[in-house]
This record gives sequence, C-alpha cells and structure tokens, in this order.
Amino acid sequence: MLDGAEGKTRAVGGIVRDSLMGRLRPDTDIDMATELLPVTVMQRAKAAGIAAYPTGIDHGTVTLKLNETSVEVTTLRRDVETDGRHAQVAFGTDWREDAERRDFTMNALYAGPDGRLFDPLGGAGDAINGRVRFIGEASQRIAEDGLRVYRFFRFSASHGGQRFDPDGLSACRAASTRLDHLSAERVGSEMMRMLGIPKVAVTLGVMSEIGLLPLERETLEALVRYETLGGQSAPTRLAILGGSDLDNWQVSWRLSKAITEKARRIADAASLVADEKVALGVYRFREDAIEGLAAAASQDGWPRERLMETARELGRLPNPDLPVSGKDLIARGLKAGPDLGVTLARLEALWVDSAFDLTKEELLAAALET
Repeated sequence: MLDGAEGKTRAVGGIVRDSLMGRLRPDTDIDMATELLPVTVMQRAKAAGIAAYPTGIDHGTVTLKLNETSVEVTTLRRDVETDGRHAQVAFGTDWREDAERRDFTMNALYAGPDGRLFDPLGGAGDAINGRVRFIGEASQRIAEDGLRVYRFFRFSASHGGQRFDPDGLSACRAASTRLDHLSAERVGSEMMRMLGIPKVAVTLGVMSEIGLLPLERETLEALVRYETLGGQSAPTRLAILGGSDLDNWQVSWRLSKAITEKARRIADAASLVADEKVALGVYRFREDAIEGLAAAASQDGWPRERLMETARELGRLPNPDLPVSGKDLIARGLKAGPDLGVTLARLEALWVDSAFDLTKEELLAAALET
C-alpha cells in the first residue's frame, strides 16, 4: 500500500534491531519510515480499508490498524529546531538524513519488504555486538533531547549487557546536572521500563555514580541481591528503592496510582514477612506476598536457609477468605454496631494466627466467649 517494493517505505527501529539480534518478541512495536507525506498515508489507508489515526500528525506520524496489528508510519524528516524536549521537523526523502536524527546507531536500521537491510550508519555491527552508541556527537544528540541520557542507560541494560560506550557515558555524565527541564512523566516512564529489565542493578549503580539517581549503597546492594534471586519485577524494585518514601518517588517520577499501590503492597508484605508474620502477609496481600518475600530477603540479606524455609511456609499457606461475616455473627445473636466490628477483627486475628486452621464453627464459638 505504501510502495515498499519501490523502496519508499521501510520498517525501522526496534523491530529491525531485535530481529537482527534474535530477540524479537510477539508484542514488539512495528514502526515504519516512509517518503510519503502523512496525508498520502491517510488517503491510501482509507482507500485500502485500513483504519488510520493521526496520532502524531505534526511530526509526521500516522498509526494504521489492520485487524489486531498496529503500525506507526512516520514520514522521513529532519530536525529544524529543538529545545532539548521538542523538535520542529521538516519532511523529506533523504533516508540518511532521517537516520542521522535518531538516537543510537542500533536504532537507525531499516528493512524493506523483502528483508533487505538498509544500514546507513553501521548500526548492524553495533547491534550484533551489543554496543549502544550515539549517532554522531553524543553531546549533540543529548542536547536535542535530554531524555536520551535515560535511554542510553536503558538500552545499555536491555541491549548492551550493561556495558557502557565510553563516549556516551562521558556525555551523559556531563549532562546529568542539566536535565531539570525534562518532564517527570517522561523520566518516570523510562525508569519504570528500566526497572523491568532482567539485569539492571549495575546500570542503576552507574546512574547513581554520575548523580542521575539518588541511590544509597544499602539499597543498591539489596537490588543486586534481588537480581541474584532471579527477581525482575519493576514494582518490587520500586518498593526496594522507595522503602517508606514511595510517595516522594511517585511525585518525582509522576507514577500512576496503580504502579505505586502495587509497590506499596509489596513493601508492606515485605515488612510483615520480615517480622515473621507470613500468614498475615499472605492473607492481606495474596500473591504480592511472594514478591514481598523476595524484597524482604534482599533488603535484609537473609541467609539461604531462612529464605528457603520462609518460602516453604508461604507455599503451604492457602489464599483464603475469612469464613465468618458480620451476618453470621448477627445470626448468632450479636447486635450490629461498633462492637460487632471489634469482634470480627478479633476473630480475624485468631484465624490468621492459627494459619487459617480454625473452622467457621470454631470461630463462631469464639465469638460468643466473653
């Protein structure tokens, strides 16, 4: 539809990079670059019966959707002016110029419909060797968009084996004190994506060394131990980072309520597990108690024996619901009101302390005791 066979449209970026690196995922985003203007892309999509949405029309991006597949198509462009956050662009037909405005060489890879690679900047070798290298002058790329500092570290963790290109690292170090203009949402989005990478503790440590991330040594050690346990949950890492200060991290990174609440549940579960209140942790936090165990063991440096024994205890416990309710108590003659809630809370504590062994009848009998 977009004249791919004539070389006017190519796949670009992550889907080409990850195909080349042998790490393509079913949910990898599909991006395409085209010589065609956005209005032409929209017109051709309509004629072909493909849904088209002008999601970034000012920057030349149209999102096409065919059945369950979405593709972002962006017209070739060059930056006319940039303030470190936003760029004014001009459309064109120069593929190399389009490549040179991107961030890293491994992201400036294009492929035609026959799979033929177009690699104007030598990004294929960098991708295969896991080298995250800025295109051209690293400081200039960062000046165009300061978020590229965070992206450098994210890609170095996800695609570079936590090895850092010296020129890129030097430029990031120099820019680390000049990023206040970045929005909290953009930084938070990058950081949460980073926290979900399987191996990232070394990267977070380097970010701390250059002043990009406030990270105490004890916290970094806990993150390293968490990875050693095989953990890779972003909310759990956030719980370890935030500790009792999650509200400040939520504000600093403008995190969603859902992400912060998940991290808080894991942190609270970790506190209960660390206090050997495993049954209560399971009852209150259900599956989050599993990550709570990992967080507690990582933060306190548990010996393997304690970790394994607590894990076995947690695994033996069910995820039950309290077998009595206020209606059950009223049916047994108790009056509705504040005292009923007190009795229910007492029964809940008894039931949890029994590791959920007390039956409904036993609990009801206990309710009638003075």
